[in-house]
This record gives sequence, structure tokens and C-alpha cells, in this order.
Amino acid sequence: MPYSLRHLLPTDAAPVLGLNNAAVPAVNAHDEASLSALLAASSHALAVVHDEAPGEVLGFAVLFGVDADYASENYRWFSARSESFLYVDRIVVSDQARNQGLGALLYTAIFAAARAADVGQVFCEVNITPPNPRSLAFHSRLGFEPIGEQSTKGGTVVVSLLSAPVAAGAR
Repeated sequence: MPYSLRHLLPTDAAPVLGLNNAAVPAVNAHDEASLSALLAASSHALAVVHDEAPGEVLGFAVLFGVDADYASENYRWFSARSESFLYVDRIVVSDQARNQGLGALLYTAIFAAARAADVGQVFCEVNITPPNPRSLAFHSRLGFEPIGEQSTKGGTVVVSLLSAPVAAGAR
């Protein structure tokens, strides 16, 4: 496979910001300062890059562990219900790199990080309002199952709260 995973680097800030904001409304928008704060607070921030252009970020994932100082409504929902998890705050793959296995590659690393942290579940959420059927189908293929729904952002967004057991890994 011509792709590799690595930790996000400070030099990745601009391309990650561009990828993130191109994915709105599937993820919330950020500016440089808020993205920097998000990455600094995360337990893991991963990039997928092409082996021939390792400076070009094609996708990324931002993760939070248990007891993170993170005010996300969705993170708090999961945190109130489990003491053993890794939370995927966002996973984004560029439009031009979709359907090449990059999301699955990121999730392979996410499940490896969860096993290394000795946690039982990987949690994430996917919008159902506004709808994101492609992401719901992708997460279902990886073994995620819905465990709840939540209205956020003053009722403008409804998410499906998803869980996958770490033992199952990214199928």
C-alpha cells in the first residue's frame, strides 16, 4: 500500500485545517487557534500520507482517552456511560483520496491505540441530521453499532452515538 500513518506534526496545521473545514457539516469548523487547542488536548492525532509525498496529509483522526479535559457534548455523553474507551472526535479523509482504504487504515491504528491503552470500546458519533449515510455505512462495516442518539448544537444536529468493541478491531 502506498500510504503510511504518522502522528500529526506542527507543519500539518494548515492542511489539516483545510481538510477539516472542507468536511463541514460532518465535523464542526475550526480556526487555527481552536484546531491547535483541540490537537493539544487530544490523546492521539494521526495523519495518513502518501509514501511518495509524506508532507501531504490525505486524512487525519483526532482521539481522546478517558478523563480528558474536553467539553464536547458527545464526549461527555460517552464519558458518563463508560470508564474504558477511546473516543474518535473526528476522522476526515480528503475527497480526492476517498474509497482508497484510508479511513480503514486510520481505524486500524485507532483500534491498535485502544488495545495499547487497554480500553474496551472505541466510540464515535455520526450525524443523522444533517444526514451522513456514507459515514454510517462505513462505520457499520467496521463493526460499530448504535448505542444512542443525541441532539446537539441547540438542536441543529442529531448524532448517532456508535460503539465498537476493541476485541473486534476494525473489521
